[in-house]
Amino acid sequence: MAAWCAGPDAGLPPVVCVHGAGVSSRPHMPLVRALGERVRVWTVDLPGFGRSPAPPEPPSLRALGDALAGWLAAVDLPPVCLLGSSFGCQIAVDVAVRHRRHVRSLVLAGPTADPHARTWRATLRRWLRNTVREDPRMFPLNLADYRDCGTRRMLAAFAESLRDPLEDRLPRVDVPALVVRGEHDAIVPQAWTEEVTRLVPDARLAVVPGSPHMVPYRRPDALARLVEGFLRETAPKEAAGVG
Repeated sequence: MAAWCAGPDAGLPPVVCVHGAGVSSRPHMPLVRALGERVRVWTVDLPGFGRSPAPPEPPSLRALGDALAGWLAAVDLPPVCLLGSSFGCQIAVDVAVRHRRHVRSLVLAGPTADPHARTWRATLRRWLRNTVREDPRMFPLNLADYRDCGTRRMLAAFAESLRDPLEDRLPRVDVPALVVRGEHDAIVPQAWTEEVTRLVPDARLAVVPGSPHMVPYRRPDALARLVEGFLRETAPKEAAGVG
């Protein structure tokens, strides 16, 4: 798996960013730069996306979770904060539940998929409504990502997102979680993010003003501040600089 790293070892858990369906690390790079001024942060391309080689068949959500856990073990990182965006939230939750030893905390930015709109028609309708609110500079990145992964893997990833009953696994998350929603996110409604926050035993919700779905790209500085504060709040006192 291709990966990029930035930032100092600030004594806080490293952050590993997990991208959404059909895309790669490219839309996470503004967040990596902003968060890298504060903590050590990684971003990865999951198998078959971005610069990572593709397996023979499109991987399932569970296979993507296993691949990410395998990468965490291979890099020999201490327990990390997994920061998922969109479909990446579902993968991050899967790793937190099935590979608990690798995860200290979660940040779920725009968690999909709302069970009240878990169909292709509803997803496409919400995606189109949200697209007009995103930064136009992100469109060339998305086109490059879709080209790299190919139509088959892109559609398979979206299908995995729609099949995944995320709400059934959220109560099994036993690490602190920060749920983040862009104020103008047309894909992930406020009611669903509130439900996600309620279902995770130790979770809090933050809404980023003025942002659509892709908070890591549209409001990277605001998200970086939220993540740093969350890491300091949930880290051991000695790591957070509290004596």
